Amino acid sequence: QVRLVESGGGSVQAGGSLRLSCTASVYIYGTYNRDCMGWFRQAPGKEREGVAVIHSDGSTSYADSVKGRFTVSKDNAKKTLYLQMNSLKPEDSAMYYCAATRFCVRATMAWGQYNYRGQGTQVTVSS
Repeated sequence: QVRLVESGGGSVQAGGSLRLSCTASVYIYGTYNRDCMGWFRQAPGKEREGVAVIHSDGSTSYADSVKGRFTVSKDNAKKTLYLQMNSLKPEDSAMYYCAATRFCVRATMAWGQYNYRGQGTQVTVSS
C-alpha cells in the first residue's frame, strides 16, 4: 500500500515562498521506468487543477499560472517530492495534494491517472 504524506503548507504573504514536501511510504517505480508524481490543488468552489508534475525521465509539466514561479523536483533516495513555490499570489491559496502513478506515458496532469493520493496540505496567501 502506497501512502503519500504532504507537509510544508501554511500561511504566507503575497510575494513570499513556501516549499511543500511529499514523502511516499514506498518507492514509486513504474513499469519500464514510467512513473509520475505531481502536485494538484483545489480552492473552495473551484475544480481541482494540476499544478506541476515530474516524470521518471525527468520531464516536467506546469500549469501556465505557475510557470516561472514554481519548481517541482524529487529525491528518489528519500522517496520525496518537492514543490518550491516563489512569488506566491493570493490566487495560489488552495489545498495542495500530492499524487503518484506507476504508469504514465508522459508528465500528465490528468488527476484521474493518479491512483495514489495524499490527504493534502493547506496553502494560504494573503494580500
